Amino acid sequence: MSTAQSQQVVVEATAKPQLAPFKFFEAMSAYQQTSALKAAIDLDLFSAIAESSGTAAEVAERIGAPERGVRALCDFLVVRAFLNKTLDRSGSRYSLTPDSAMFLDKKSPAYLGTATRFLASETVTKAFRNLAEVVRSGGPLPCDVRSDKEDEMWVEFARSMAPVMFIVAQQAAKLFAPDSEIKVLDIAAGHGMFGIQVAQHNAKAKIVALDWPSVLAIAKENAERFQVAGRYSLLPGNALEVPVGNNYDGVIVANFLHHMDRAAIRAFLKKMHAAMAPKGRIVVVEFAPNEDRVSPPIPASFVLNMFANTPGGDAYSFSEYQEMLRAAGFSSCEVCSLPPTPQLAIVGVKE
Repeated sequence: MSTAQSQQVVVEATAKPQLAPFKFFEAMSAYQQTSALKAAIDLDLFSAIAESSGTAAEVAERIGAPERGVRALCDFLVVRAFLNKTLDRSGSRYSLTPDSAMFLDKKSPAYLGTATRFLASETVTKAFRNLAEVVRSGGPLPCDVRSDKEDEMWVEFARSMAPVMFIVAQQAAKLFAPDSEIKVLDIAAGHGMFGIQVAQHNAKAKIVALDWPSVLAIAKENAERFQVAGRYSLLPGNALEVPVGNNYDGVIVANFLHHMDRAAIRAFLKKMHAAMAPKGRIVVVEFAPNEDRVSPPIPASFVLNMFANTPGGDAYSFSEYQEMLRAAGFSSCEVCSLPPTPQLAIVGVKE
């Protein structure tokens, strides 16, 4: 073999992609990361580290657990970038990363730990334990579908997910007029953060929160906590069935339409259109993937959750929401980002 041929073989060999099973192993063990993070939150590990010098022994004493398990959990969280670890002559010490300090220390005003009570609940995770069977069946079993009736899961959602949605709600509130007298309907209000933020953004806004009676109790508590209860009224019932009234200047539909198929969404949007005043604005907040339906990662991944947990839900793209809004009579449909969150707002106007 000539030198040139030898060099060509080397180039071809090095150019060939190296196949490895690491991605497979990482995916198959991803449940460990969920369990470790939930355990750390349940143990209040992050707050304990924030309040101590960070040695495994001291953290173990603070949370009341044997040191061996605490060390193993902390090291795992270092690997997953939820903690930092430093070594010196006195031993090893753990500290919070900037993200963990912001979102996982209970003393932080941006604490998100409560969200695990819903996101890691049996209700949400059950369908993923045998996803192959759900795929074979074409969706979840009817007995597992709870989005169309009052259920404790929605009360837990309202209790635990408010911190996660706070920033999204703040950004969405900016899409309404800041200083005019407006009446805004908050559909499937849940924790109430979206309507509450509109009321805080506009001191003249009056909010009507629609949800199940047991869920509205949580929204009412939050309205009182944010000192907008005087402009915050409750409308109990099923959002698809209860009469909502009319002459609304704005409607917020946050993280609700993804539970439904296109026909149900069109019918619901027509109902909202009829309830709104001329020039009224509807703001739909959703996880909306790009047209390729595989980007960005978080909105695109949301479709599997909707398939596994709803009979006809989906993660719809902006163009799909635009088509459904226009079919219901809305015009001037536009998409607005809600940084730094992965969600979008699709805004339609009633002419």
